[in-house]
Amino acid sequence: MDFGFRRALTAAANEGPRPQLITVVSRQFVLQSAILAFACATGAHAEDAVSKHELQGKLAYCENCHGVAAQGFHGYYPIPRLAGQQPEYLKNQVQAFVERRRTNNIMFNVAHVLSPAMLSALADSFHDLNPKPLTSTAPNELVAAGKKIYEEGLPDRDVPPCASCHGPDAKGDGQFPRLAGQLPDYIFNKLKNWDKERGQDPAKPDTSTIMQPITHNLTDQQIKAVAAYLNQLE
Repeated sequence: MDFGFRRALTAAANEGPRPQLITVVSRQFVLQSAILAFACATGAHAEDAVSKHELQGKLAYCENCHGVAAQGFHGYYPIPRLAGQQPEYLKNQVQAFVERRRTNNIMFNVAHVLSPAMLSALADSFHDLNPKPLTSTAPNELVAAGKKIYEEGLPDRDVPPCASCHGPDAKGDGQFPRLAGQLPDYIFNKLKNWDKERGQDPAKPDTSTIMQPITHNLTDQQIKAVAAYLNQLE
């Protein structure tokens, strides 16, 4: 509160009710409160905002591993496609890396420095990308079997249809990830090593641990079939 404002209040208290002065003081108080609130809101917005330049720089950084247009990368360790992925799922998984509920030292180092605003901007940007799936060496003869498992499940092995969560077109929904166009070797590696990467903190179980019993009930050949089918979806 400035000196002039304090003096006005003191005068009002000492001299008794003066409607005109009280009105002026009240208006000044309201005006100062409004200015303060606007300044706080503007400051918070400026702090949280992500510039186009910053976003493009971070997207380019992500492409070093996840490939052009985030289409994924075939390597010694397959790196997943992020293009078209559900924003909610992406944000949940990045947070899982930060909290060590999902283990990957590289992604921990990348994820824990991202602001909430940058993470949201990245997730939305990846979701809007839709490059064609990378070509793969997955056998075409497995596609039909993979399609059947995806759409119908394996009742005799307590495996529900994948489509019941990931959607009929495998594009996911909310916390359920998009699988369409994903690298088959990445899908195979994740399903085979689920227990070693997901749900590592029992106190904070990862929502994706719903897949744990399913992965145990699929054979290697069945996983390869589903992965082959998903890879050729756009």
